[in-house]
Amino acid sequence: MKLTENSRVVLQKRYLAKDSEGKPTETVEQLFERVANAIAESDRLYDKQADVKTVAKKFYDMMTNLEFLPNSPTLMNAGRPLGQLSACFVLPIADSMEDIFETIKMAALIHKSGGGTGFSFSRLRPKGSTVNSTGGVASGPISFMKVFNMATEAVKQGGTRRGANMGILRVDHPDILEFIDCKHNATEITNFNISVGMTEKFMRAVEAGEDYELVDPATNLVTGTLNARDVFNKIVDSAWRNGEPGIIFLDRLNRDNPVPHMGEIESTNPCGEQPLLPYESCNLGSINLVNMTKKNRDGSYAVDYKKLERVTRDAVHFLDNVIDANRYPLEKIDETTKATRKIGLGVMGFADLLLMLGIPYNSEQGIELAGKIMGFIEEKGHEMSRELAETRGTFPVFRGSVYEKKGKMRNATVTTIAPTGTLSIIAGCSSGVEPVFAYVFIRNVMDGTELIEVNPILKEVLIARGLYSDELMKKIASEGCLSHVEEIPDDIKRIFVSAHEVSPEYHIRMQAAFQEHTDNAVSKTVNFGNSATREDVSDVYHLAYELGCKGVTIYRDGSRSEQVLNIGKVKKEGEPDESACEACQYKRQSLELSNMLKPRLRPDVTTGFTEKMTIGCGNLYVTVNYDDNGLCEVFTNTGRHGGCPSQSEATSRLVSLALRSGISPESVIEQLKGIRCPSTIRQSGMKAMSCPDAIARVITKVLKFQNGEPAAPKTPAEAAISKAIPEEAKRDFKDLGKHAKYCPECGTKMEHEGGCVICHNCGYSKCG
Repeated sequence: MKLTENSRVVLQKRYLAKDSEGKPTETVEQLFERVANAIAESDRLYDKQADVKTVAKKFYDMMTNLEFLPNSPTLMNAGRPLGQLSACFVLPIADSMEDIFETIKMAALIHKSGGGTGFSFSRLRPKGSTVNSTGGVASGPISFMKVFNMATEAVKQGGTRRGANMGILRVDHPDILEFIDCKHNATEITNFNISVGMTEKFMRAVEAGEDYELVDPATNLVTGTLNARDVFNKIVDSAWRNGEPGIIFLDRLNRDNPVPHMGEIESTNPCGEQPLLPYESCNLGSINLVNMTKKNRDGSYAVDYKKLERVTRDAVHFLDNVIDANRYPLEKIDETTKATRKIGLGVMGFADLLLMLGIPYNSEQGIELAGKIMGFIEEKGHEMSRELAETRGTFPVFRGSVYEKKGKMRNATVTTIAPTGTLSIIAGCSSGVEPVFAYVFIRNVMDGTELIEVNPILKEVLIARGLYSDELMKKIASEGCLSHVEEIPDDIKRIFVSAHEVSPEYHIRMQAAFQEHTDNAVSKTVNFGNSATREDVSDVYHLAYELGCKGVTIYRDGSRSEQVLNIGKVKKEGEPDESACEACQYKRQSLELSNMLKPRLRPDVTTGFTEKMTIGCGNLYVTVNYDDNGLCEVFTNTGRHGGCPSQSEATSRLVSLALRSGISPESVIEQLKGIRCPSTIRQSGMKAMSCPDAIARVITKVLKFQNGEPAAPKTPAEAAISKAIPEEAKRDFKDLGKHAKYCPECGTKMEHEGGCVICHNCGYSKCG
């Protein structure tokens, strides 16, 4: 396989089957054999004499040649005991306490199996409504979102995929204003992406500046009115501030609902690209467009449409088989998914394809090619679905579907454009249909050396032109893009544009070009520079509506960075940051100092020590962590025979809060040391006299270490993390005390894609 070293590391860390000690029990090649064999077996359901070995070889070659990859749960779980292969689920939330907590239970099972869930909270009665069964008042949808969020936090998906949710509320729900503001506190509802479900009626009222009605979903009665333009502007303001909420055009999702007789679409998966009915799931996969090319005699590249047709047909076959090979977490999901047999075939590497063809992303030619390629995939994908319907039958609820008068179809939907964050790392290409975020970055490795990671297409071009050098690559990495590097010729700069050099208009026009030929929806982030205005965001939302997009996600650079202390001039709202090039540098938005003492946010990356302390009631494991600002948190964990876990946890939480609020560690030690627990009386061999005393002793040791005195040697993992953190991140933590957006596992700056953050260095991702 032509895998980069980084691809192999991601596969080994996140995808390979492992034993009880965490050691891989298969090679990368064996992973793909496992997946190919498991998915090919579905052919026997329709033909007992099927040549499964040949089909498995076809699937294996398609994946190992990096022509097509299925979504992560399929790679992780196919052919293994769990067997849950879908990435996307939508669950209903009915308006009763029993139904709400039943949905929470179902969501937990899905998260445990590696899936993401979408919910509409629009059926829940508004805050303050009367609850007839108890005589009390309803707490409203946002309070229950917080319960869902806590449940997601508690479910750790085996360390491979983290729980992610989409929360949608209709714009005509009486609690819509509270919903728009519900993520202004960055520490709340952290496992959700949120989107406002907009209607055509609402958008017409926005354009006219008119009021619109709010409707209680429990009674269907109008409870009041709001000015549509004011609400729209509030959504714009919130998205400008921190990227959320996104918007979903609900009427468009239902306009393209292939099975309207089965019900109304109310929600999507966490990244917004897969609208689903309640209890539906969908499995996705993406074609790597970089490998859908051929080289001409003059050395130029062209799209190989013959190869693209073959891979499209094989991918539809593969994804249809996944539906039958899948072990669904709930029987109702099994039944509903097989009723519609939705699949979502998309693409990745589109930006890299444009580079190979010498076409700028922000060009009419680029938009035209997007429509041509996706139109071709849509045509050939539907052809293959019709062929499968001839031999395997239509999807069970075909009668009454939009296809009933058009001809047989095996799958209610065929195409979807997903973000492909980790898949694109494996394939070594750009993500989904996004532009390239950065062409060069420096990766620090364990021995302290620097590895220069260069976009392979740029590297090929620069070598051919005699321009490549490590020094030049480091300069590009420091600048962030090519446009300000004098050594790069203008014709190369014109083609190799980064995400922040693409205007918001071209971001939306590209999304619309793909949407025109996509059954479901398109996951795409519109990137704004830090100095973008609310009007810029508003214009993009209007343009997305006009061009037929089904939803929009935006991210203004630096808008989620919070800075407690500002050194130097405080930049006024909307004032451009003159310290660096907006398109290239990470912007910092200052917050005014409050009169109240507030703890700084917990950093993404910390270093620390854990020590086992013997106390009167057993063993207490104390962890003290620090970053470049000093000590920042304390964790405690009791051993098997330990006691007082709640009190020790409460103490450690308060100590952590004090440390991040600027209280000196010495003051904390002074308050905790020497506290004696009754369980220590007449016992010997103890390291501490109580849980608080144990915490004080470990803090003291860490302080000594920081002052140059030996405390304990760094573990290999601690040493690796320390070296992996880039100097820019260290400066951010030391000088600004802010919550920097660096990967908590390797220290590389993360990118925003489809409402999530993804580390293209190690594959870490987080939605919400």
